[in-house]
Amino acid sequence: MLRTLNRVLLALAGLVLIALGGSVLAVGYGVRPPHWWVHQGAHDVLFTAGERTRWRQEGWWWPVVIAALAVLLLLSLWWLAAGLRRRHLSALPLDTGDDEDSAQLRGSALEQALGAHTERLDGVERARVRLRGRPGSPVAHLHLTLAPDAAPLLVQHHAVTETLKAAKEATGQEDMRAEVRMKGVPHGAERVR
Repeated sequence: MLRTLNRVLLALAGLVLIALGGSVLAVGYGVRPPHWWVHQGAHDVLFTAGERTRWRQEGWWWPVVIAALAVLLLLSLWWLAAGLRRRHLSALPLDTGDDEDSAQLRGSALEQALGAHTERLDGVERARVRLRGRPGSPVAHLHLTLAPDAAPLLVQHHAVTETLKAAKEATGQEDMRAEVRMKGVPHGAERVR
């Protein structure tokens, strides 16, 4: 949900900036804009001298402008940092046994393998695995959809012991942890005859 909202906001901001920049460029090259458009000609300015100096003598003007720009800058930096933050591990280091550079296991490949391994457990309809954390201490997030007749405690026990054991053996990461989230498949009530 948050990723979708971020993409929509980025797309809208990009479209607005492209439309504004393109229109200013078009007016600069001689295209006649509509009468309500802000920028009317190649030698036109965005703000006239009167508009720029209108509030300059008011004591509240500059603190409000500086505060608004500071808030805008902080929100932009926060949005950039949130976008750059990694959501899942892209690769895990593997120790090959020699002293040279170790190999790397793609995070998506391990996620798919662990998901397939978990789906083979009794009581699991579907499994989705996401790796998060740092390469030195990954966390496997298991999202399980349980069958109607599944025993949740038993499924959780098997998922943590078997799936996590397989992940630790595959990666050599003994401190790997797991977080399991389960939901049931909706089903109708059975009739007794």
